[in-house]
Amino acid sequence: MKDKIKSILPYIIIIVVVLFIKAFIVTPIKVNGESMHPTLEEGDIMILNKTAYYFNEPKRFDIVVVDMPDEYLIKRVIGLPGEHIEYKDNTLYVDGKEIEEDFEHGKTEDFNIKELGSDTVPEDSYLVMGDNRENSLDSRELGFMKIDQLLGRTSLIILPFNRIGSTK
Repeated sequence: MKDKIKSILPYIIIIVVVLFIKAFIVTPIKVNGESMHPTLEEGDIMILNKTAYYFNEPKRFDIVVVDMPDEYLIKRVIGLPGEHIEYKDNTLYVDGKEIEEDFEHGKTEDFNIKELGSDTVPEDSYLVMGDNRENSLDSRELGFMKIDQLLGRTSLIILPFNRIGSTK
């Protein structure tokens, strides 16, 4: 009996370690829908870094996974706490200053954060949008995302093989 336990113990340890890593550190996540097109394609499998925001705050343009009541959404951080966000003529303005978006995205209709009932992004909250601006359910409809709704950052596509690599 003791020999049997010794022989299966390494496998049990491996399973426990893998489950720990998946639960608390990284896990695969599948892109559903086209709201992040052209950056991400439906069906892409990515690695979600769950530890990304344990010690650091989200940064502008991070791709994040948002925990919603019925599903996970993959979006891009556009507005940070305390900022006034506005889009005019497909251009992002943060606190009145033009900010270059160095990734491909669809045409963004004029939008002012005041439409969400606030002059600035509330503390502990973020404004997120999909890259497919014409077809994305995001903060423009759902409102601000609290920090505890952000499950982590993702930037690495692992499947399909022809799309392996990091995103902007």
